[in-house]
Amino acid sequence: MNHLLRLVRPRQWTKNLVVFAGVAFAQRASNAADVLKAFGAFGVFCLLSGVVYIINDISDREADRLHPVKRFRPIAAGEVTVTSAYLWAVLLAIGAMAAAILLSPAFAVVAASYLALMLAYSRCLKHLVILDVFAISAGFVLRAVAGAAVIGVEISSWLIVCTILLSLFLAMNKRRHELVILETGAANHRPILAEYSPTLLDQMISVVTSSTVVAYALYTLSPDTVAKFNTHALSLTIPFVLYGIFRYLYLVHKRDMGGSPERLLLEDKPLLVAVAAWAACVAVVIYYVGPRGLL
Repeated sequence: MNHLLRLVRPRQWTKNLVVFAGVAFAQRASNAADVLKAFGAFGVFCLLSGVVYIINDISDREADRLHPVKRFRPIAAGEVTVTSAYLWAVLLAIGAMAAAILLSPAFAVVAASYLALMLAYSRCLKHLVILDVFAISAGFVLRAVAGAAVIGVEISSWLIVCTILLSLFLAMNKRRHELVILETGAANHRPILAEYSPTLLDQMISVVTSSTVVAYALYTLSPDTVAKFNTHALSLTIPFVLYGIFRYLYLVHKRDMGGSPERLLLEDKPLLVAVAAWAACVAVVIYYVGPRGLL
């Protein structure tokens, strides 16, 4: 059971926290029923992402055996057979989709779309240059859309844009980290890496970084946002976003980190503090400052 649990990578479940954006920014965090639905959606996506990890590990088991870190994964290490892994994936997928249907039919459609997209990524999209990182980004967008669908609210176009850009930022930095750490053996582990270079990725990251900051700043200053939250104070959260992005770039370029965004978030204290401070500030603005018309 320990090996089966490792297959679904619990440490990476932090990626699924994106589903809570819907209930938070829709100002429904005080509604117990909606919060419970959001937690249910989080659980469903943890199971679905686990299914994707299992299928991906099965497909990449030969390449993973040549990787300095991934060779310790259960399938690559021979701790779990391919047959057992497939059965485990099927059970998780059935349980996740059954729970998704119970939560909301609309949410179930988004969850099924996410599973289909990620399986397509594991089979073919990860081998297509640029489209591979766009597929990863689309997975995060579907998580955000699912968070809104499960409580029956309209998804903000700003939320979609910011999610796309931030997830592209993370995906491209991860590709860069793989290129640097694996050096000449990068293409042997992941063939698509032969289509990239650190210089190309640095240029793409530069574009996405600037776009992310500008998009978030425009969102906080948008008349629609000000009207929705009844305050201009959301713009006060911009410095936290800037620091978080700059800190992440520092870790990628100076510490040769970035291969595991969720690990950086949990282990790098300055980055964790920045994200926590941003979340706290957003909560105060949306649920206290705005309703009272303080700023």
